Amino acid sequence: MEKQIQLDKLNQMNSNTLMETLEIKFTDLGEGFMEAQMPVSSKVHQPYGILHGGASIALAETVGSVLSVVSIDNQKFKSVGMQMIANHLKPKREGFLRARAEFVRKGRTVHLIKIEIFDETNELISYCHLTTSIVPNDYV
Repeated sequence: MEKQIQLDKLNQMNSNTLMETLEIKFTDLGEGFMEAQMPVSSKVHQPYGILHGGASIALAETVGSVLSVVSIDNQKFKSVGMQMIANHLKPKREGFLRARAEFVRKGRTVHLIKIEIFDETNELISYCHLTTSIVPNDYV
């Protein structure tokens, strides 16, 4: 499937979800990677007026999970999250975030994915690891 068509399809699936609420948009994908962006505004702030760690984690889990999903045979399998580890490295008040997910290990039953979240100046804001389990469609 052409890349832009696939990105458009993925973005349409965000309607009426947390991803729509957080304005997460998929922006790029290729062999073994996926990228998405999210604006930073008061909508995703915690009480100190900076980016809430939970919003960063939602962005990371979204881009990592979708990478896992688009890399498997969806007629037979589902990808379900097992563990998310996040390190928040720098505060952010406004602007945009770009999350890039890449496989560390793409196994038959488990995917380990690293997600780096950068701001618009390409500074690393968060570093995350997501583990997903690949299960038969009738599992859940």
